[in-house]
Amino acid sequence: MCGIVGYIGNQDAKEILLKGLEKLEYRGYDSAGIAVSNENGVSVFKEKGRIADLRKIVDESVYAAAGIGHTRWATHGVPSRLNAHPHKSASNRFTIVHNGVIENYDLLKKEYLSDVTLKSDTDTEVVIQLIEHFVEEGSSLKAAFVRTLKLLKGSYAFALIDEQEKDVIYVAKNKSPLLIGLGDNFNVIASDAMAMLQVTNQYVELVDKEIVIVKSDSVTIETLEGEVISREAYTAELDASDIEKGTYPHYMLKEIDEQPLAIRKIIQEYQDDQGKLTIDPAIIDAVKAADRLYIVAAGTSYHAGLLGKQFIENVAEIPVEVHVASEFVYNMPLLSKNPLFIFITQSGETADSRAVLVKVKELGYPTLTITNVPGSTLSREADHTLLLYAGPEIAVASTKAYTSQMAVLAILAEVTATNKGIAVDMDLIHELGIIANAMEVVFEDKEELEAIATEFMETSRNAFFIGRGVDYYVGLEGALKLKEISYIQAEGFAGGELKHGTIALIEDGTPIVALATQESVNLSIRGNVKEVVARGAHPCIISMKGLEMEGDRYIVPAVHDLLTPLISVVPLQLIAYYAALHRGCDVDKPRNLAKSVTVE
Repeated sequence: MCGIVGYIGNQDAKEILLKGLEKLEYRGYDSAGIAVSNENGVSVFKEKGRIADLRKIVDESVYAAAGIGHTRWATHGVPSRLNAHPHKSASNRFTIVHNGVIENYDLLKKEYLSDVTLKSDTDTEVVIQLIEHFVEEGSSLKAAFVRTLKLLKGSYAFALIDEQEKDVIYVAKNKSPLLIGLGDNFNVIASDAMAMLQVTNQYVELVDKEIVIVKSDSVTIETLEGEVISREAYTAELDASDIEKGTYPHYMLKEIDEQPLAIRKIIQEYQDDQGKLTIDPAIIDAVKAADRLYIVAAGTSYHAGLLGKQFIENVAEIPVEVHVASEFVYNMPLLSKNPLFIFITQSGETADSRAVLVKVKELGYPTLTITNVPGSTLSREADHTLLLYAGPEIAVASTKAYTSQMAVLAILAEVTATNKGIAVDMDLIHELGIIANAMEVVFEDKEELEAIATEFMETSRNAFFIGRGVDYYVGLEGALKLKEISYIQAEGFAGGELKHGTIALIEDGTPIVALATQESVNLSIRGNVKEVVARGAHPCIISMKGLEMEGDRYIVPAVHDLLTPLISVVPLQLIAYYAALHRGCDVDKPRNLAKSVTVE
């Protein structure tokens, strides 16, 4: 959620900041702004809506070699120009941008700022006014910034400029992602390395509760107690071409099509010189030592976790629990004696999951993060990491990261089983190769899947997805994809649960997408379809080759029974895509949603 960029150097900052913000659009936002600093002071431009709207109001005649920028996803106050960042202090001397949520902002306002009239409804404005309050009491800006940081409760990433110190940007973070990018006679600030990949691929990671003094020729990192920290830069391993749409109309369609490539990349990365699947032995030892695995995730990653549970329990014979991160952190269940916590997160920055990670680390439990982003917060802070190698995923609705998560979880299950001496009845490398090929077969049917989307979803106000076993979990993800980007009210249900309440919602013409890829429950789910058809539902049965029956709407290629979720979800992704497209929705940037959910 939200995004921050900053630049200080020897070029005009405006276009660098605007391009950087455009690279952060995928994170989700409802307004944007930049502030640039020169000898005439600080000029602020901000607007509700897209970066394109912001560009229209930026004064091209203003030249400035330093500046900060922000995309906002509203938490305090409605989306508006007034609530958009950057925010200025009462005297206009100080300007700040902020990601995160300050939990105690109202208390701070009452205690320190009773005589200050705030212009916005944001928690951020309280911060900048508080900094100015301490400066007016006699503190230096740095001291006032540190004093303010020590008072704050919650999450933050800040970039702060002072019109009286034009050669420095002050930076700090806690629980929200922020990086410093290094250049030749310039330095940059970014929530995500891809934002400033246009100017540098050298980045320094920041740790919570540090303050950073960024100048064009130096970067100084300190603790809040003033201890100077030395930290080496790393190279962001991103190809600029990976974050462009190319000939695709939308990132989502591009990323759906990249799934076979992602699966083959995973096979390559987790294969040793002898052609066998391999995972860091320390990770396998941690899994084997656990008496129970606790998968913690949110949204699409949670759905991948449900399927990971099936892989691990069926193949590696280790009990697994799957928990929603936002609930787990406040309502931790009774744990086993030797748990291992596995955090599944596309971005590696998910605030709810990180809150659980911090809590279980305090309890001394081992942790593993499965993520697509090396160097992300959850990757750095967990004991172990397994990477997805899916490449940047820009569209808010996750597709290739989801199937990559399932593939990596399947590999983790198989390698663990092999190390435990459990016989595995499939060649997973071969089966994943079949999956990649099967995905490409489905892509050849895009016209047919678009026709299905038109028939079932173009005018519908709701839809239901049903399945049994792993098909139920895939149905949850199919429903989430549809509701995320098309705004159709969609829900996934276990087929057998329909008669326990949900069937009351069935009306004439209600679309029902039923998944039938499991031989053991094939007849059962078809019986559930008959139940809803008898109440007027319009059924769309998606089955697997070998299990198909007359009247099935779409048939996916046959794959190994345990791995069917990797192929059955693909037509659901495409149906959601075409449904959103035909309804005129913003496919890549659906309303109210963010790619990286960095606030709890």
